[in-house]
Order: sequence, then structure tokens, then C-alpha cells
Amino acid sequence: MSLRIQCFCIDTTDPDRLATFWQSALGWRRTHQEDDEVVLEPPAGSAEDGVAPDLLFLRVPEAKAGKNRLHLEVRPRDQAAEVARLEGLGARRVDVGQGSDVSWVVMGDPDGNEFCVLRALTDEERAGSPG
Repeated sequence: MSLRIQCFCIDTTDPDRLATFWQSALGWRRTHQEDDEVVLEPPAGSAEDGVAPDLLFLRVPEAKAGKNRLHLEVRPRDQAAEVARLEGLGARRVDVGQGSDVSWVVMGDPDGNEFCVLRALTDEERAGSPG
């Protein structure tokens, strides 16, 4: 098949504000911006450039309501440090019924979109993976 995911579209009442959060969170670059949409892509020349789907923030008139049907999961090298850093950028921990015995942290971005901060991979897991 020749089909690939080009981007993930994220509805928001303020594309610039939400893109700014994710740009800081991921270290990605803005490659397109208009009043009603902003595109983020991985850093030029990085291993993710041209591989990871872009993030496209689109202006909509209504605020988020309810739990996401699709969410992002990010894998840090230090989960606790990244959770603290993301909280400093404006994210917050949220409860979607995950319980207290899970290895990930569920957070909400400044619009309340849920995303998960996964546990760090072990050295053995990293050695067996391409990233």
C-alpha cells in the first residue's frame, strides 16, 4: 500500500496558543501559519522529519467537550521530569478512569485534549528499538 498518515488534525478555538504549547513540548518547528491553522513538523533533519505525521491545529468555534476519541502518547527518557516540564508549559494531570496502578500519566493540554506520558524505556528496550 502507498497510504500513509500525513497529519493529525487538532481542533481548537485558538490554533496559535495550542500550537505554541505543543511546539514547546515537542521541540518541533512551525512550517505553516494562518489565522485559522498552524502546522508543526519535527525538526528539520531529525530522525522524525518526513516520517512522523505533522500536527495541524485548526480553528473551530466551540471548545472541547468530552473525552478524546484519539490521543497522542509521548515517550520521554525521564517520565517524572517531563511531566513536571509539561505542567510548567500549561498541561495538567487528568483522570479518565485510568486508575492508580498504570505506568503512564494522563495529562491534558491547555485545551483539555488528553495525552499520555509513557514510562521511559529500559536500556534493554532502547537497544532493541530503532529510536
